[in-house]
Amino acid sequence: MTTPQDLFLVSLDVPGEHPVAQGDLSLALAGAELIDLLGARALALEGERIVPGPVLTTGDRMLDEAGAALVRQEPYETVEDWLWRRGQGLAVAYGDVLEADGQLTGRRRHWLPGRSRDAVPADTAARRHAADRWDSRDPVLTGLAATLGIPEGRPSPQEPEDEAVVTVLAAVGDAVTELEAVRERRRIENIAFDNIWRAP
Repeated sequence: MTTPQDLFLVSLDVPGEHPVAQGDLSLALAGAELIDLLGARALALEGERIVPGPVLTTGDRMLDEAGAALVRQEPYETVEDWLWRRGQGLAVAYGDVLEADGQLTGRRRHWLPGRSRDAVPADTAARRHAADRWDSRDPVLTGLAATLGIPEGRPSPQEPEDEAVVTVLAAVGDAVTELEAVRERRRIENIAFDNIWRAP
C-alpha cells in the first residue's frame, strides 16, 4: 500500500465533524505521491522545486503515473504547482482505483461526482494496513491528515525528520488553506449576487 491509498482510506474511516472535501483530498493525495516518490528516490527537492530522478517502476500504477508526470525540464516545477496540476481530479481517480481493486464497498461518498452513495472501506489487508499506520501515529500520514482536519485537525505527535517531507506537508497545508479561501470568496460573491436580485 502507498501513502496516498492509506490517506484515502483514512479519510473514509476516521470520523470527523465534516466530510473531507474532494478538492482538499486531491491536493493532499498529490502531496502524498510526492512523499512516496521522495522515499523511492524518484525525485529530490531543491528548495521548493522538484528535481526528477530516474524513471522508476514502483509497482503501483498511480505512483508510476505520478513519476511519469514530473516536469523534467528546467526550471523544474515547484511543489505548489505540482499540487494544483497533479491534484486535479485525483480523489476521484484514487477512488476508482481502490473500488476496482475491491478496497471500497457499500455506499459511495456523496462528494464524488456521479456517485450518490457513501463509500466505505472494505475489510481488507489494505484497510488494516492504513488503520495500523494511523493508530501508530505515523508522522507522514497523520501530518497529511491534519491538513484535512482529520480528526478535527489533531496534529501528529512528531514532525517528520526529512526536511523535504516537511516542505511538502507545509505546501499541502498552504494549498488547502488557499482552496478554502477561494471557496469563501465564491460564497460571498454568490450571496452578494443573490442580494442584488432580491433588492426591491
